[in-house]
Amino acid sequence: MKERIISLDVLRGITIMMMVLVNNPGSWGNIFAPLKHAEWNGCTPTDLVFPFFIFILGAAIPLAIVTKVLNQQTFLKILTRSLRIICLGLFLGFYGKIEIFDLSGYPLLISKLIITGIVGYVLLGNFEQKIKLYLVLTLFFIFMFLAFSGIEAYREVRLPGVLQRIGIVYFFTSLVYLKTEIKGQIITAAVLLFGYWAAMTLIPVPGFGPANLDKGTNLAGWMDNFLLENHLWASSKTWDPEGILSTIPAIANGIIGVLLGQLLNSSLAKNDKVAKMLGAGLVLIILGLIWNQFFPMNKSLWTSSFVLYTAGFATLFLAIFYYVIDIKGYKNWTTPILFWGVNPMIVFFLSGILPRILSSIKVANPTFVSGNLDEIPEQIGLQEYLNKFCIVPYFEDPKVASLLWALLNITFWSLVLWYFYKKKLFFKV
Repeated sequence: MKERIISLDVLRGITIMMMVLVNNPGSWGNIFAPLKHAEWNGCTPTDLVFPFFIFILGAAIPLAIVTKVLNQQTFLKILTRSLRIICLGLFLGFYGKIEIFDLSGYPLLISKLIITGIVGYVLLGNFEQKIKLYLVLTLFFIFMFLAFSGIEAYREVRLPGVLQRIGIVYFFTSLVYLKTEIKGQIITAAVLLFGYWAAMTLIPVPGFGPANLDKGTNLAGWMDNFLLENHLWASSKTWDPEGILSTIPAIANGIIGVLLGQLLNSSLAKNDKVAKMLGAGLVLIILGLIWNQFFPMNKSLWTSSFVLYTAGFATLFLAIFYYVIDIKGYKNWTTPILFWGVNPMIVFFLSGILPRILSSIKVANPTFVSGNLDEIPEQIGLQEYLNKFCIVPYFEDPKVASLLWALLNITFWSLVLWYFYKKKLFFKV
């Protein structure tokens, strides 16, 4: 039985907590700078969250896979888990598009909640391996049929997404770990990063001309639009920040995590592991900064410099937590964070559904005036109401009010996850 590494659970918990924090402001127009993504090139603290999660996913693979043998059973298990993660993400995109006959208002909301419960049970329930596979394949093909069937409601449903990328990265990273040794993993990561850099900077973009890294006219954006037209990020319509080509370098994030996971799992002395992690983290950050001069850090494009830079910081954080928690034994403070670290998928999924539910619950708008030419709606969503009329009036700075809403989300989910933890309810995909 492999020793559980608490520091990795803590880093995962902090990461998913930050993901919920930055994804749920009270107002997207009032956010403190560190809680924003970089407009295009660059890397803010918020931009570290997603690559950290992928790094942690990779680091957990050597710790979770007991026997390093790729047989049919292991392959199907990896495939099933990958598809379950992908389908969780797909459902978040489909949720707002669901139409059932002529239902509207609360009857439609109740129907959506029932469907959400069924999908959640299918994707997070603990069944026999074959049943898991059959269920997730059925659900996946339903999603694909709806998206490409020509049914009006689903003609523009978004198919890429955060969980979709996580599922794809998990699949390929697991196979790389099982089929290669450390040298092969390093070579694979290097090929992915240099290959992506070469593709993005050397290959002309059809319809746009020479290779470029500009928004909407680069090779990754062209490929997204060519292969997934009408099924992309709503804010852009023609490209996606979790698109197809840019998922390739994200696999390198997972492989770097795998390398660190093997280090943690090795027989080296614990202090030596920390020294190696600190050294590796610094080297990765420096390499990322150097590459940034030629291939700028960009989360939406997931550039190779972005991979190295973010993986470097993830490695440093893991080294610090490993030293403090697993070597020095300072663990008492970690319990509230472990609530998050051991149940990441359920909170990510449900925290994506909850705002959609609250926005569907309509309440009277206190600012509505009959006959007003400004077209102020008579009803607004419960989330908007709670934020606008129960929080914002008490703060002079709207950014503080917006942050408080996000922190209330953290508090709410902490209580939910505490309950799951106490009841030993752990939801695994």
